[in-house]
Amino acid sequence: MEKKSENVERLTDIIVRSLDICTKYLSDDVFARLKEMQDQAGSYPDGGGGLEQRIYDAMFKDLTMAEKLNRPCCQDTGVIQFFVEAGTAFPFLAELGSCLREAVIRATASVPLRPNVVEIFDEKNTGDNTGKHIPWIDWEIVSGSDKIRLYVYLAGGGCSLPGFAKVFMPLEGYEGAVKAVFDQIVALGPNACPPLLVGIGLAGQADVAAKLSKKALLRFIRTRNPNPKAAELEDKLLGTLNSIGMGPAGFSGSNSIMAVHIEEADRHTATFAAALSTGCWAHRRAVIEMNADLSYKVVSHKRL
Repeated sequence: MEKKSENVERLTDIIVRSLDICTKYLSDDVFARLKEMQDQAGSYPDGGGGLEQRIYDAMFKDLTMAEKLNRPCCQDTGVIQFFVEAGTAFPFLAELGSCLREAVIRATASVPLRPNVVEIFDEKNTGDNTGKHIPWIDWEIVSGSDKIRLYVYLAGGGCSLPGFAKVFMPLEGYEGAVKAVFDQIVALGPNACPPLLVGIGLAGQADVAAKLSKKALLRFIRTRNPNPKAAELEDKLLGTLNSIGMGPAGFSGSNSIMAVHIEEADRHTATFAAALSTGCWAHRRAVIEMNADLSYKVVSHKRL
């Protein structure tokens, strides 16, 4: 029993560590994509940095200072969401939910995380980033496996603003969904601190589409939907959304979108649903793979 307790404590500490990493350091794929966009940023003819380039410079200065000072790279540390691919034979599956919640409480004090969770109706801040259904935990069971793959995501206020889910009349179809995405990015994209990562869910019901749009944000940049038609739409949307000229922080520029990811579920013949989720330039997510003996690796941050 004592050994079990020690392992549960170790599991909680690992999750706290993942939250610390996620809050202070961008994942390798997001960091590399931002660097690429910084290199592509426009400059004045005299060789001086234009506004677009200066904003990217400020972003990377922020990241450098966060690392140097051991502080979050954005003051809005979001509402914590966990997406768990859990093996049925993982020996601490029964304790994992409570470990995730306890880790959020500890990380709020140690990282530190800004207390963002407010009770519905009572309008009272809980003070420790936990509450009813918060942290949000999404479970996907993997039969026979003794491992877990944990996605940690900080859902900031700004990047959550453009989110929507809608069921369309069947004849509106893909065109209606694409139009809705464009309208929402144009209207609220600047509030979400671009350049953005755009996640789109397509399904038959609004709730399914919404979940898929958030899961699309967990994919690494430069991964593609395995369906060739979906991958083609991802590419087309990336190019067209960038042509809007929203630019970093919404101050105009050639690049507004880091990537477009689409996830889909088959639908009812009479309905077509689409949902949008966005991640800001400081897209804070971490991916941890953990074995039954609690050895682990943070696969999203290999450079650390």
